[in-house]
Amino acid sequence: MTSGRRRATGTSRAGGTPAIVELQRLGIDHQVHEYTHRDGSRDFGDEVVRELATTCGFPPSAFFKTLVWLVDEKACVAVVPVPAHVSPKLLAAALRGRRAAIAEAKTAERISGSTLGAISPIGLRRRVPIVFDSSIAEHARVMVSGGRRGVEVELAAEDLVAATNGEVATIATNPFEG
Repeated sequence: MTSGRRRATGTSRAGGTPAIVELQRLGIDHQVHEYTHRDGSRDFGDEVVRELATTCGFPPSAFFKTLVWLVDEKACVAVVPVPAHVSPKLLAAALRGRRAAIAEAKTAERISGSTLGAISPIGLRRRVPIVFDSSIAEHARVMVSGGRRGVEVELAAEDLVAATNGEVATIATNPFEG
């Protein structure tokens, strides 16, 4: 881990999510950022980028979304930049599988323990393989969901990968340029 320090979140709304509790347990330096989620919004990643990129001084390419997939019928998590798409072929290859498909909403929520738009790679309900797109290495710090809509967590990219026991591979198509 890059630092044994952790920053207080200063917010009771976000403090109890499994993601934040896990980061605190591991002593990982992180910062919680909150924004107002608009009810009815279904473009969760785009909403986060719109709300936080300017105020936090982060490039849009440093915001990552977490998606639950099935590779050969076994659950896994893919973490890619918000504007990118997961390549089923690349994800399956990264996990030495043959076929990948996005999980249905109910399956994703059951595996993650969170609702759509709030799934974090940290503190998942079930232990599943986690694959980060290789573009994560381009950023010292990144943003991922804090486990609740309207809550994002900023932390070192290498700490995120280590905390989740994730692996890094090229799994995205149409990566954000800029």
